[in-house]
Amino acid sequence: MKNIRILVLILCACFVSVAWGEQLTCPAHTPWGQFHRHNMQRWNPCENVLNVNNVGSLGLKWSYTTKGQVDSSPAVVNGVVYIGSGYFQIGNVYALNARTGARLWSHKLAESVEPAPAVANRVVYVGTGVPPNNKVWALNARTGIKLWSYDTSFVYSSPAVVNGVVYIGSNDGLLYALNARTGAKLWTYATGDEIISSPAVADGVVYVGSGDHNLYALNASTGAKLWSYTTGNWVESSPAVANGVVYVGSLDGNVYALNASTGALLWTYATGDWVYSSPAVANGVVYIGSDDNNLYALNANTGTLLWSYTTGGFVTSAPAVANGVVYVGSDDNKLYALNASTGTLLWSYATGGSVESSPAIANGVVYVGSDDGSVYAFGLTGGARAKILAKQEAASHPPELRTLRPDLNLRVSERVAAGDDGD
Repeated sequence: MKNIRILVLILCACFVSVAWGEQLTCPAHTPWGQFHRHNMQRWNPCENVLNVNNVGSLGLKWSYTTKGQVDSSPAVVNGVVYIGSGYFQIGNVYALNARTGARLWSHKLAESVEPAPAVANRVVYVGTGVPPNNKVWALNARTGIKLWSYDTSFVYSSPAVVNGVVYIGSNDGLLYALNARTGAKLWTYATGDEIISSPAVADGVVYVGSGDHNLYALNASTGAKLWSYTTGNWVESSPAVANGVVYVGSLDGNVYALNASTGALLWTYATGDWVYSSPAVANGVVYIGSDDNNLYALNANTGTLLWSYTTGGFVTSAPAVANGVVYVGSDDNKLYALNASTGTLLWSYATGGSVESSPAIANGVVYVGSDDGSVYAFGLTGGARAKILAKQEAASHPPELRTLRPDLNLRVSERVAAGDDGD
């Protein structure tokens, strides 16, 4: 009986280890906390509700009408969607219930709130423009109350928050590193022109593009320049970092892959027009849009074209990838869902304005803004979603001990020394 007891304990321990290991890696409520997501790749590897087989059944869960166009991209954390609105209009940051779209709070900051908010440690960080409110703001995520602000120039850049530091660019050509708790300046780095690109931070290095045609790599602690690479035009695209490679677009029409440590060129791919779009990287593929109306899928190692999909307008929106599906907006007013492997159209939705906002996918829902002034949430409806969530709920809990039954045909291969079972 002692051997049987040991086997039962081993089986229980293995199940708990696997089940809870997966839950810790991919919690039930997976956040999309900032523009690049925390992995700096615009890829949600934890999405397990939407997939290539059911995304065609997406329906509108809710929409919320703001007071200005929504070029800002959503952050989704703890059941709340945070997003900005306004382009030389009434500019607000909104906190919306992720399930219902109900407004939890809004905070008027400036005439323009175009960057995507970043949310970390119950604080919302965002940049704004139009004097006298050219600032970086920190707001209480629950109430929207201002915690601090820091004066800059016009801010298009979306913040990256890593290890207690807020990194953000400004039209004054500076990249700022601010203490996330206090807003105190830690350092700045001066590029040669305005910074619209949103920084990515990986392995102690900050990567950001500039209107001076360069992509920069800076020491995240000190701001010291490590290297720069010169493209043929402005770098408004925001870099993605994966497996020791930095990927970024340029208004010279090219997509670049650079060694993240040295800045050495690995490959380029020429699209047919400006590349404002920022790349997403997942499973060895780089996805990026172009003003030639196409979304491209490129081999991450070689830059070889795998497929392209033509929309009806500029693709300035940055794609997002989750569970075999790539999502992207277009200036033709549509949000698209494509098969990430083949580029086949799986689903699309027509909004009332250009979709320059970049989608976020979290917990089986796709969130995005539109220049029609609305924030949209799309998800599976009815029985399909209920069945998926029921399976996930069952898989996330280990069985009760009283429900387990030993297999009497199993044998322990080694003799167990006294005391090894915890007695």
